[in-house]
Amino acid sequence: MLITRKPHFYKTLKKVSFCFLMLKMCVIFGQEIPDKEILVIDPGHGGTHPGAIGTNGVKEKDVALTIAKEIVRWNRTLLDGTYDIYLTRYTDTLISLGDRSGLAKAPQADVLVSLHCNHAENSKAKGMEVYIHNSQNRCKESLELGVSILVEAVDNLGIDDRGVKTSNFQVLRELIHYPAVLVELAFLSHQDEAGYFVNGRKIRAVALAILLGIDNFKNLEP
Repeated sequence: MLITRKPHFYKTLKKVSFCFLMLKMCVIFGQEIPDKEILVIDPGHGGTHPGAIGTNGVKEKDVALTIAKEIVRWNRTLLDGTYDIYLTRYTDTLISLGDRSGLAKAPQADVLVSLHCNHAENSKAKGMEVYIHNSQNRCKESLELGVSILVEAVDNLGIDDRGVKTSNFQVLRELIHYPAVLVELAFLSHQDEAGYFVNGRKIRAVALAILLGIDNFKNLEP
């Protein structure tokens, strides 16, 4: 295996990017906005890690970031800014798993949703599935959040329901104080589902379903 050494410039740039995101969160959270709950959206992959690549060339990292930004837009335009929403990355930047957890812990978040896309050797595999960490303190709430997102997506998008599953994903394992889920939006290895993510209207529909799933979950909480 060929191992190349990254130039010092890129290491420095990565540290600066992470510090900037942390500073941005700290400044924002230093302001008192007691009436709004905080959602952290984690767009998976980024930078040199494209994640899954679709049959049409669409990249998981781009899908996740686009949908995350659409969730922010829907919150502002449809829900009148009901939630304060922050992303673990705002650009095509590679954030390490440890740094993602750190960014997610920076705010006193009420919910975390990590966005990813699936890929399978079987090109017929399709649908949405949600993962939770079964040992976290908020397992019940995370399960309810996952089900709420799936119900909204299945009922309104017609996507196949692959259920809520458990996994030891680091981004879930280290966040034990509030509900956290990882959403595998669809299979980029499935021709139709990969095509879904090059259609702006359908991308907005996916983002809306996720936001409404979160909102329904929050409204059901005692």
